[in-house]
Amino acid sequence: MADPAWQELIRIRLTERNANESSFSAVIEQYRRLAQQTKLLKERNSSLLRAVSSVKTNPSSSTVFVAGTGDDNNPVRAAYITSLESQISSMRDEMAGVYKTQGQNTQRLLAMTETLREKEELSRVDAEAIRKSKDELSILRRKVEQHNELMSEKDRTVQILHDEISTLQLELGQIEERNATLTKDNAKLLQRWLDAKQTEANKMNEANEFYEDMRSKHQAVLTWRDESAAGDGSAAAGDTSTNPSSVSGNGEARDPDLSVETKDGIPSTMQKHADQTQNG
Repeated sequence: MADPAWQELIRIRLTERNANESSFSAVIEQYRRLAQQTKLLKERNSSLLRAVSSVKTNPSSSTVFVAGTGDDNNPVRAAYITSLESQISSMRDEMAGVYKTQGQNTQRLLAMTETLREKEELSRVDAEAIRKSKDELSILRRKVEQHNELMSEKDRTVQILHDEISTLQLELGQIEERNATLTKDNAKLLQRWLDAKQTEANKMNEANEFYEDMRSKHQAVLTWRDESAAGDGSAAAGDTSTNPSSVSGNGEARDPDLSVETKDGIPSTMQKHADQTQNG
């Protein structure tokens, strides 16, 4: 996992500071070595000068070194040996410092190698995570594109459905309007039919009343005729021989004017008309 931004910023600034501070470290180290050598040379020169001055003050001593003589009292030789020993000591100290620095550098190299290995491992893990993230991102982008296409298709479908709903609402409004008109027409037709039936019923009632009236009148005529026939029975029997047309086949008298006019002057055809009206 990558470090936070502020930690990375601090690390970068520390690296820059170390680089700036160590940019002149080699020059400083060279100057330190030169200063140390200068100090050693000054000490050597001082010892040699002291040896020369001691020789000058003691002319009986020999200043020439002869090999194999075994003379250890030569001050120049002693000063030279002292200088060489001091140089050897300084060189040993310097070598020890070099070895120490080399050991430290080796330890730092090992630590840096381990750190590099860890960083490479982290980099590999990060690269794998980035690869997986890119794959997931591509998959998510495809899903987003598919979702957008699906939403566009749904929007088109919704628009079509809205148009169809609007059309159906218009048709429904027209149908309701037509149904309302038909309901009104049906109500008017029903009222007209009821009025017509009421009129027919009134006419039937009037016809029945007329029929009853005519029937009562006909019954009155029949009653009057029977009474007249009973009152004139003897006279009718005497006139049978002279006027055979006034007697029916069963011996009953017939009024020849009955088919034309009754007691109240109403023709007999009115009775037929009443019967036809009653039968429809």
